[in-house]
Amino acid sequence: MKKKISLLLCLLVMVLSFTGCAKTEEPVEYDETTIGQMIDFLIQYSESVDDASLEEWNNLSEYSQNYQFMQSGLRFTPESFSSAIDSWKAGVEECGAYVGHGDFNYEATAEGLEVSTHVEYEEREAEVVFEFDEKLYLESVNVNAEFTTAEILKKAGLNTLLGMGTVFAVLIFISIVISLFKFIPSSGGSKKAAAQPAPAKAPLAPVVEEVEETDDLELIAVISAAIAAAEGTSTDGFIVRSIRRRPANRWNS
Repeated sequence: MKKKISLLLCLLVMVLSFTGCAKTEEPVEYDETTIGQMIDFLIQYSESVDDASLEEWNNLSEYSQNYQFMQSGLRFTPESFSSAIDSWKAGVEECGAYVGHGDFNYEATAEGLEVSTHVEYEEREAEVVFEFDEKLYLESVNVNAEFTTAEILKKAGLNTLLGMGTVFAVLIFISIVISLFKFIPSSGGSKKAAAQPAPAKAPLAPVVEEVEETDDLELIAVISAAIAAAEGTSTDGFIVRSIRRRPANRWNS
């Protein structure tokens, strides 16, 4: 019993020691001023750069782009920087020209940092979110436009109408195609019918003429008996070899 208790105590000590050694995930440390300057630079550059300058920047080698980022102290990568500019320009096309933005809201986790701000555009407002990784390098920029209830209902109605219209159009097209099948000759059926030989006519049953056969023996016996009675003799004295029918007499008046 004492051995069992000691083993349980040892196990409990080992579990507690492993728990104490577990690493606690703490949020990343960041400087709000540095992050704010990076975001302001990105917004200003996206607003001021034209298509020619942007194409020239994209044609630079990755080494040259990383070297410029390192000199300026900006924690951008060539991929994330180009993607962020494209996202900002897409938001401008959707919401109108950029007017200004509010304060930055920081939310740090062990995986990285998320910075959000309320941006005012000419046509509508939007919530813009800047995401950084655990080393505080920019990963992405998301522009979430804010639509009114009427705009949301209008979009939902248009999407529903477009979806139902497409479905009905396809069904009508399928019904028209099916209705045209009756005008298409069935080549397979005609070939199959031609391949099958015509059924042979059943032979006619021979007409059997029934011939009434007279029992000549009975007739001969009757005639022989009549002759024998008339002559007063027996039938042994003569032999009837053949019988011929006499033609009927026709009396002329």
